[in-house]
Parts: sequence; structure tokens; C-alpha cells
Amino acid sequence: MEIVQILNETYPDVDCTLLYRDPWKLLISGILAAQCTDARVNIVCKDLFNEFPTIESIAQADVTVLENRIHSCGFFHVKARSIKASMQKLIDDYNGEVPADMNKLITFPGVGRKIANLILGDCFGIQSIVVDTHCARISKRLGLTNSTVPAKIEQDLMKCIPKTQWTNFGHMMVAHGRVLCNARNPKCPICPLKLVCKKGLGDT
Repeated sequence: MEIVQILNETYPDVDCTLLYRDPWKLLISGILAAQCTDARVNIVCKDLFNEFPTIESIAQADVTVLENRIHSCGFFHVKARSIKASMQKLIDDYNGEVPADMNKLITFPGVGRKIANLILGDCFGIQSIVVDTHCARISKRLGLTNSTVPAKIEQDLMKCIPKTQWTNFGHMMVAHGRVLCNARNPKCPICPLKLVCKKGLGDT
């Protein structure tokens, strides 16, 4: 609770760093964000959605065209096929409506628990913890988990983070990871969490 309180005071206005207007767009952004920065994804998606403004247009797009449009996000062959197949599945199985259900979301090509939790929390208000690289790294440093496996980290965090804070916690982890708790050079001396951090000052 103390960790959550400090984070809320430090990052009072955090939100999803992927820009989107509709759940299906966040689904696509989530797929593109694998091994890619959110800033790059936002740039790519702005042009992508201008060219392909509907679910149907992406489902019908030539996969090589999609590959060219998302090339800078990396792993573009796999991502383009996942995006196209996911949009087709959305049309075929859900009448174009993204389901607010974990078990259904993870059946979409390119979608795992991280993306599913992101969609559930930000699009549907269902409290969910997104375990990305920032969350995994910082949670272990803080002593909230001993695991390096995202699914296990998620379970550990669900046990100690108040449910009302699950979605926001993930966003705060991203902010904290970018601003202070970097992977290589964490700014421990000026970190507001230094007194409650298991790793202490500078021991990463």
C-alpha cells in the first residue's frame, strides 16, 4: 500500500502510453509494441489507421502492404500476419466487437496476457495488471516478486497490490521505469521508493 501510495503521488496523471480511440486499435498497437517503443508504435499507427481506418480494411489489406507500413516496428512479417488474422477473427467471430474476456482475447493471433490485460483495463475498466519489461524489472527490485516469468509476476502482484489499483499500477511502472528506475542506471538516490525498496540504494 505504501508503494502504491508513493507511486500515485509521484505519477498522478499516468495513462496508457499507446494512443488509441477504439479497442481494436489498441489491440493492433499492442501487437506492434512487442520489442518496440510505444513512441514508435504511435507514429506508425497514426499513418496506418489513416490509410486503413476500419477493421475490414485491415482484414482485406495485402499482407505485404501491411508489412511495409509497420516495417519500422520490427518483426514485421509476423506482426503483419497477426494483425491481419486478428482483424479477420474479430469480424468472423465477434461481429467486429473486441471481447472483454481474457480467455477470448488470448485466442487472437499475436495476443497474450499482456495485451489482453491492457485491453481489459484501459478499454473496459476491468482491473488488470500489465506485466511488461518495466513492471517485471521494478517489481522484482522492490521485492514484490522473485520470478522472471510474466504470468507468475502477474499472480504475485495480484496478491499484494489492491485490486482497485491494478490497471494504474502497470501504467505507473512504465512511468517509473522510464523516469527513474532504468534498466542499467537506476536513479536510486533520488527515487521516492528508495526507503521501501528491497534492493536499496543502487543494488540492482
